[in-house]
Amino acid sequence: MSVLRKSGLAFVLLLLFWILVFDFQRILFSIHNLEKISEHSFWEWIQVFFHSIRLDLATGSILSVIPILFLTSFMVLKKRFLFVLFKVILLIEVLLVSMIHAGEINAYGEWNHKLTSRVFMHLSNPDEVFRTADHSMTFWFIFYLILEVTFGWKISRWLFKKERFKANEEKLAWRFAVFMPILPLMLGVYFVFARGGFQQIPINIDAAYFSKNYVINDVSVNSPYFFGKSFLLFNRSNIGDYLSNYEEKELYSTLDDFFNYEKEHDNYILENTSPNLVFVILESWTSTVSSRLSGQPGATPEFDALTEEGVLFTNLYATGSTSEIGNASIFSGYPALPEISISMQPFKHRKLKSLNQSLAPRGYTAGYLFSGDLKYGNINSYFNDHGFERIQDESDFPAGLGRGKLNYYDEDLYSMFLDKINQQDEPFIECAFTGSTHSPYDYPGHNKPKWTGAEKNFMNSVIYADQCLSDFIDSAKQQPWYENTLFVIVADHGHASPYVTDPSDAELYRIPLLLYGPALKDSARGMVIDKVGSQADIAQTLLKQMHVDTQDDYPWSKDLLSPHVPEFALLATTRGFGWVTPQGKFTFHLDYQRYIVNSFEEEALIRERKRCDAFMQLLYEHYEDL
Repeated sequence: MSVLRKSGLAFVLLLLFWILVFDFQRILFSIHNLEKISEHSFWEWIQVFFHSIRLDLATGSILSVIPILFLTSFMVLKKRFLFVLFKVILLIEVLLVSMIHAGEINAYGEWNHKLTSRVFMHLSNPDEVFRTADHSMTFWFIFYLILEVTFGWKISRWLFKKERFKANEEKLAWRFAVFMPILPLMLGVYFVFARGGFQQIPINIDAAYFSKNYVINDVSVNSPYFFGKSFLLFNRSNIGDYLSNYEEKELYSTLDDFFNYEKEHDNYILENTSPNLVFVILESWTSTVSSRLSGQPGATPEFDALTEEGVLFTNLYATGSTSEIGNASIFSGYPALPEISISMQPFKHRKLKSLNQSLAPRGYTAGYLFSGDLKYGNINSYFNDHGFERIQDESDFPAGLGRGKLNYYDEDLYSMFLDKINQQDEPFIECAFTGSTHSPYDYPGHNKPKWTGAEKNFMNSVIYADQCLSDFIDSAKQQPWYENTLFVIVADHGHASPYVTDPSDAELYRIPLLLYGPALKDSARGMVIDKVGSQADIAQTLLKQMHVDTQDDYPWSKDLLSPHVPEFALLATTRGFGWVTPQGKFTFHLDYQRYIVNSFEEEALIRERKRCDAFMQLLYEHYEDL
């Protein structure tokens, strides 16, 4: 029964092969990210190799299906080319798995989460990827790719020697007779392994989770499984399958306070209703970089000083974790949904209003300037489709300026921005999107004390960017248009900091929002607004202050200066969603259907989860109808 025995051997060795590959990747990941791993005990790290087995078997089973077909066909037919095809297919799979993991090793230090299918959005502009990565990241990607492929090839040569799988039976008919019932049996067992057993709910990522720390859990989950689940969810045509299905009456009763709160009030903070609007969108400025917002040592003394003369919003949250999502939320008042980037879908985002379109009847013109490449995230298309008269990026900067890999330095961005504003007739909306606080953090040096410790490169880039922002405001004060100007200073999204690194923690999404400038009433200077809201609420807040009748143009945006506004923020987190109110916050993971963070009491959690679900359901229905 040589075919039977050798088929069983092939079945087992393929699973062993993938477990060895995944464990080798875990070791490489741990070495490269030793600073993060070393915060935990060696015993906890060792447990990874046991808790990961079920998910590794599931992934290995999926990856073994095609190779086992060719390997067993070689046993039956004894054709050399079938064994060669087996090796080629196995090597291709190793290459793909290694590319995913080599990319993850490099990105993890910056993103603090595993690689997801959103990488395809980045890869649509490959030059952006290589410019964001410094030379060392490119080197390490290639190094780990070669190392992992070499390891896979060496192990495959050791486990899958051709002589080991040559069947002894002479007659082809006999080999077929033995083989035919074996193949469906093996594929059936692979299927059972792939779903994690016979239980009703198939295996999921949580099968490898065992620690209270996300880094250890991320090591435990093999990269191709996580990436594959992300890819399947990201490409679902109907993410509504993951959302609630309440009847319309129940939806609106659950969110009654959102739809029916008192919109009229007399809490006005502007000197007049038609100020110039100057947006400064700060790349990655999470709230914890500011001492004023976090109460801890920060990197933004100049920004903190500006808050004393402006209106500071202390509980504003980014709607997502990428720049294109942040921009669309700020200018169109549109929240984010999990795994959906509306700026990447022109046929939908064109149906949304934007701030400049609402103000165009008053004679406002609009300009947008970025120090990098606006192809990323389809940002250029978004602003072009929404009628910005001037959209400029790195291609419009004068020759001869020093620059980093990703973008021109903030100091030169502000200099060019000021020059562009000086050429505009009032009133205007002018927007600058900074870049020096984005990796690889190759900003010019500064004379201020250097930050040390965790996230030092990011924090030092913030120190530089903070000084550039202050210098820009000082220069703007010398311009004739300054006296009738409101500066809207806000981040595009958050970032890991020395105080918060977990990408599932809602605190990582909290960002600064400051309204500043002579357009404010004296009584508003130094005001602090602690209402919970998101970037999507900026549009309605500003337009109400400017007495613009928005009608139904911004149905998902709230007026944060209304005394009656309901307080909540919806977050599209990595592979899930979050919800924040004054009573607490939670983040929920779509893959393994579990709360990652929760600070609500039990009764409040039930109530707020229902409100969150209802809000997302209505938002998704609106998105689908666009």
